[in-house]
Amino acid sequence: MRMHVRRWRAAFCLAIGLLSGVVGCAARTSAVVQERGTPARAPEAPYREVVAGDTLYSIAWESGRDYRELAEWNGLEPPYLIRPGQRLRLYPPAAARTRAAPSPSSPGYRVVARGDTLYAIAQDIGVSYKDLAAWNGLEPPYVIQPGQRLRVAPPDASARGAAPAPRASRKPRADDDMPATAAIAWQWPTEGRVIARFAPGSGAKGIDIAGTEGQDVRAAAAGKVVYQGSGLRGYGQLIIIKHNADFLSAYAHCGAIYVQEGSVIRAGQKIAAMGSSGTDRVKLHFEIRRRGVPVDPLDYLPKK
Repeated sequence: MRMHVRRWRAAFCLAIGLLSGVVGCAARTSAVVQERGTPARAPEAPYREVVAGDTLYSIAWESGRDYRELAEWNGLEPPYLIRPGQRLRLYPPAAARTRAAPSPSSPGYRVVARGDTLYAIAQDIGVSYKDLAAWNGLEPPYVIQPGQRLRVAPPDASARGAAPAPRASRKPRADDDMPATAAIAWQWPTEGRVIARFAPGSGAKGIDIAGTEGQDVRAAAAGKVVYQGSGLRGYGQLIIIKHNADFLSAYAHCGAIYVQEGSVIRAGQKIAAMGSSGTDRVKLHFEIRRRGVPVDPLDYLPKK
């Protein structure tokens, strides 16, 4: 009898222990899920890889930068040619993070830091990126790795322990045919009622104009087409026109397109037909940006 009672107590204790373990595991699992919550939004990547169809202007537009800043940060000069697979820096080089002084025992060299590119280092030390590539036996796309030692002076200068004299800092040059001081006579890009106004805080970086399928879309001012395509999310078929070194305008959700990149456009020229590409209704989304910053088109267009 006593033996039977002991066995019963042992079985009961074992069952309680197993039940506690299951409950404990369930509680721990629930706690882990609660602690995770909604993951925080990842910060914007410091670099952007160029894909087919990109231009420096479209990347600047997408990232909210002035195209001249992107050009400067990446050592690009007019006509700002970029190629698929190239990595573009979206932020200015951070001196404290990227500038690694060469070891005193290794004059004429620099150690690559995380985030460095050949273009940024060349700009930092005031030499041509092509010279820097040649001194280090690098070929396009000029891939470098953190910890890599780069020669920052010609081989003969490094042998003497001398670094190259820095060149005078340069400012990005505006295209010769797009002077910054040119006055712009803006005009409405199409007929219709404004159905959405400029509100950058809520994501509205321009205005929406209602219309009918196939309605004419015209250039709001003279300029040059620097982007035409559908590679920018949320814009559908998009045209970007550069008017001078400071101003660009964009025409989104187009149907048929009548111009191509590089086309020189006169004010009022028909450039597209109104459509609904990338949106849920027929309309034209129109933006003006000054030095990369969206501005209210109604401040520039003639009053109706």
